[in-house]
Amino acid sequence: MFNNYHIMLFSLKVDHFDCSRDKKFKYMTILVTGGSGFIGSNFIRTTLLESDETIVNIDALTYAGNRESLADLENNARYVFCRGNIGESETITRLLNEHKPTAVLNFAAESHVDRSILNPEEFIETNIVGLYRLLDATRIYWEALPKRDKTLFRFLQVSTDEVYGSLSVGEPAFSESSNFEPNSPYSASKASGDHLVRAYHHTYGLPTLTTNCSNNYGPYQFPEKLIPLMILNAVEEKSLPIYGDGQQIRDWLFVTDHCEAIRCVLKKGEVGETYNVGGLSEMTNLEVVHKICSVLNKLKPRSNGGVYEDLIQYVTDRPGHDRRYAVDISKINRELGWAPRQTFNAGIEDTVEWYLKHHEWIDRIRSGAYREWVSKQYG
Repeated sequence: MFNNYHIMLFSLKVDHFDCSRDKKFKYMTILVTGGSGFIGSNFIRTTLLESDETIVNIDALTYAGNRESLADLENNARYVFCRGNIGESETITRLLNEHKPTAVLNFAAESHVDRSILNPEEFIETNIVGLYRLLDATRIYWEALPKRDKTLFRFLQVSTDEVYGSLSVGEPAFSESSNFEPNSPYSASKASGDHLVRAYHHTYGLPTLTTNCSNNYGPYQFPEKLIPLMILNAVEEKSLPIYGDGQQIRDWLFVTDHCEAIRCVLKKGEVGETYNVGGLSEMTNLEVVHKICSVLNKLKPRSNGGVYEDLIQYVTDRPGHDRRYAVDISKINRELGWAPRQTFNAGIEDTVEWYLKHHEWIDRIRSGAYREWVSKQYG
């Protein structure tokens, strides 16, 4: 799908960019919450590879948090893991006082719309109440810091484009000034969290930043999400369930591009500001599934001589399914110099190859709870 939104790509600055706020400054220690999940684990891995910063990761290791995603870093002297919940104020306070981070980066969230429809309470508890406790513990820690450390400190909230609601085909993409109009318990809980972050900045002066991203994809994604679910179902000769007519449109962002954007905002972003992060790759869900099938047809042909597209099956649409998401990334590009590097065609091929090569990781995370969820969702 190519539309006016994609014309934006040609007006963006795409030269190599420098996201250091100060050549002499670096974040010595970052407290990352939810760092064993999909985006968090990719952020930790790439940050440790590309910098000499220390990462302290607190994760509750619920269904989508997988410590094995970072197993190869367990002996890294710059990586510390703590099992815990962002709602545990005492644990957060202990980690803050012990490790003295210069930044707190919040990935911790219940993050799947379908799950939020089945059980909204978990989303309220983590994405609102848990975030409040994390913010308040951070505020107390920050207020006690020496003046210079207070000035350098940042709290970054990683959020979603779903807080803005749904777009019609042809409507301009959401900007940072768009109204919040969430349509699911998940997006409502994230919108509430974003409001809390804003309030803690304006009320207490806590130096906060917020990013709202489009749909992520790439390695280490839990297989409830569209892309890994389709890849794994296809290679196992299972049906490829498509909600409704498959014409729901999403903007797809490769996860390492997202991680680079987060580092850019953390180090150069204006305190109190919000930045949209997107991949400039709008496609319908059906188009995405066809691209996955095309890559699999090339990399792992079916044994029966057929094509993977034959496995596509349309299923009843989920309640309140938003039709289109898209974000305008002009602000982060103009002010911070960031733009996505990965095209969807290259990114989806890399993603399919990764899942084909990592059967052991996949098998270990597919617990009984995961299989029960898939059964409940798709029958």
